[in-house]
Amino acid sequence: MADGAAADGAGGDEGDAARTENPGTPQPRAAALRRDRDEEGRARSARPRDGLGRPLPYGSPGVARQPEGVSRTPAQSLAEAQRLLDDGMPFHAHEVLEDAWKAAPEAERELWRGLAQLAVGLTHAARGNAVGGTALLDRGTSALAPYADAAPYGIDIAGLLAWSRELTGRLTGSGPVPAAETAPRLRTTGDTTENRPTAEG
Repeated sequence: MADGAAADGAGGDEGDAARTENPGTPQPRAAALRRDRDEEGRARSARPRDGLGRPLPYGSPGVARQPEGVSRTPAQSLAEAQRLLDDGMPFHAHEVLEDAWKAAPEAERELWRGLAQLAVGLTHAARGNAVGGTALLDRGTSALAPYADAAPYGIDIAGLLAWSRELTGRLTGSGPVPAAETAPRLRTTGDTTENRPTAEG
């Protein structure tokens, strides 16, 4: 972590001098000298991101991140997260579900946390990171399982657990999965549990 002077952007000339005098001395990267901050002053990367949340070079066109701390009803959170999943943006869906998790009453925290973890698991799977995808899908499944007998808000817990297990089974030795085509259905539709466990399904 950079010290106060470096964090304020001071010491740039000293760093150049040190490199000239002793080129073998490791120097802090320019990015470590100052951190991006949001309007409230919190550390938040300003680098643009792609649809899977991967950072792009500064100045590149990217996909806007979800605003943090948005107050939504559970139905609104699920609808927005589903829209983002359907659009192939599970990283952004995870941000919506994370807001719901942080705002949820204690009894529902693990439910929303599990949903966010499934979205991150799909993000990793779509990036081709089978190990990270499997780990997050497993965590999400464990968090959701206790809600299977009384799923609130029409959330298709049984379908999501089946989707997660099926996707986890496909990740070993596979490349990236298509995010939109692989995305699950978060809620039941009518009398059916509509989930899309495979790209073909």
